[in-house]
Amino acid sequence: MIAGLLNRNQMIAGSLKVPYLRLVLLMLLMLRMFLPGISPLSAQLIPPQKPKLIVGITVSGMQYDYLSVYWDKFGEDGFKKMATSGTNCKNARYNYLITEPSVGFATIATGARPSEHGIVSDFWYKRLSNEIIYSLQDKKQKAVGGSYDLGAYSPSLLQSRTISDEIRIKSRFRSRSIGISMDPQAAILMAGHTATGAYWMDPVTATWMTSTYYMDSLPGWVNVFNEKNYKDLYLERTWETLLPIAEYQESMLDNNPYETGINGQITFPYDLERISAMNGDKRDYSLLLTTPWGNTYTKDMAIAAIINEELGQRGVTDIIHIGFNATSYLAEKYSTWSVEMEDTYLRLDKDIAHLLEFLDDQIGMENVLVYVTAENALAVDPRYLSDFRIPSGFFNYRTSISLLKSYLNAIYGRGEWVTFYYAQQIYLNHQLIEDSKLSLEEVQDRVARFMVQMGGVSNAVQSYVLQRNNFTDGVLQRIQNSYFQKRSGDVILYLTPGWVEHSNLSGGSAFAEFKYGPHVPLIFYGWKINRVSIPYKVSPSDIAVSIASFMEISMPDNATGHVIPGLAD
Repeated sequence: MIAGLLNRNQMIAGSLKVPYLRLVLLMLLMLRMFLPGISPLSAQLIPPQKPKLIVGITVSGMQYDYLSVYWDKFGEDGFKKMATSGTNCKNARYNYLITEPSVGFATIATGARPSEHGIVSDFWYKRLSNEIIYSLQDKKQKAVGGSYDLGAYSPSLLQSRTISDEIRIKSRFRSRSIGISMDPQAAILMAGHTATGAYWMDPVTATWMTSTYYMDSLPGWVNVFNEKNYKDLYLERTWETLLPIAEYQESMLDNNPYETGINGQITFPYDLERISAMNGDKRDYSLLLTTPWGNTYTKDMAIAAIINEELGQRGVTDIIHIGFNATSYLAEKYSTWSVEMEDTYLRLDKDIAHLLEFLDDQIGMENVLVYVTAENALAVDPRYLSDFRIPSGFFNYRTSISLLKSYLNAIYGRGEWVTFYYAQQIYLNHQLIEDSKLSLEEVQDRVARFMVQMGGVSNAVQSYVLQRNNFTDGVLQRIQNSYFQKRSGDVILYLTPGWVEHSNLSGGSAFAEFKYGPHVPLIFYGWKINRVSIPYKVSPSDIAVSIASFMEISMPDNATGHVIPGLAD
């Protein structure tokens, strides 16, 4: 039919002396007007059946409240764009007790609870070898491109496969998975067992490194990026507030009693070049961890990885995980609602806007699935709450455990009855209890009854109770979801809301050890994601399961999350 029309128009063109090409172009224009589906531009905007690239973003310690409280000051192209043009899950909560960073990253990556994936906290006690284990520990690995003591890491202690592993397996390992974060926890745990690469920052040199688990030498593009010296550019500036400081009404005063600051400085402006200066020409690059430009540096590295690894442009679904950690490191030096924290989030909003713009230009957002969440949420400083007569406080675990040891010595005789305490978990000396011909359950009962009398402790649950029962709701379910028999303590404490634990040691910030909550942001954006707000409760463990559904592949082993309804068409 079209050929006939062209022949007819060619005859008309000859008789009317009109150029044939001009008529053809006119006809194509008319066809586009009446049949827009055949437009090449239109075809490019149609999302493919599966995303070409999945971008997972975690913002360490980000409360959901940060999204709403800072909303009016965010730009139009960062957090706000994702929340209004994508799916905003307003009630995303972790359903377990111990919300340390490693636990959150493992949960997001696997879709499983700590009781299944085995990462119960950042550290735990291994009774068989009488040693403290770090969640990334792997003594068989060595550093590649960085400090020796920062290289013996891998995801080998993670007991479940991740969504990245499933995507890689189903693509016969043609898909690529990369993790990038200043802190190795996010980079390693999120990228999975089969990761193409995981890179984290060496705080001594501020260069990006990895371990022999992934490769024997850094790729050429990483070496090139390290040589570009962005680290010095970021530390040669002065950190001033992005907006006039009087406009930071969402924060406490710049000078407040809840901060320890950077080298004792707690007010703007911060001369980073002076603060980072060391003896001679040396510079303290670890300062990058506690400035907004640590996040910018991470974003720059992620963009370099996407370009050089050709992610999303090779005919398979690739996945990259980007961990923004400066927010968590800043929290150790500044209060939850400080001007420094607000300014950091406003600058992070710009970094995310730049990342989204790059993804759209490089790959097209219709081809990219992005999600943003956090591995935990910062709790509010109990000192601040207490000043406003809100019930709160610090659980001084060193004093409490010292009293417990004295009590057990009085009951059972002198001995090291408690071998380790960490993150609300008490580890008892099983060998001593067995040699003393005591009942482990009886000792656990005594410990639980004693500890529940401590200030700030609401519940103390024995491990045998968790092993013999199946709790389906409330605090006991959250405790059980955190319990992994091989690695968890004998007695797990639940602190009263508003209370956090600290070591009551002199010096440093008392609020720098265990201070996390479960309510985090969760936003999906791009690809086929619907524009909707979800008010009902979901969990970050649903992320991996939902992505598996999008990809039409099996969910990771041990996954307990659910597909979030209404995310995509």
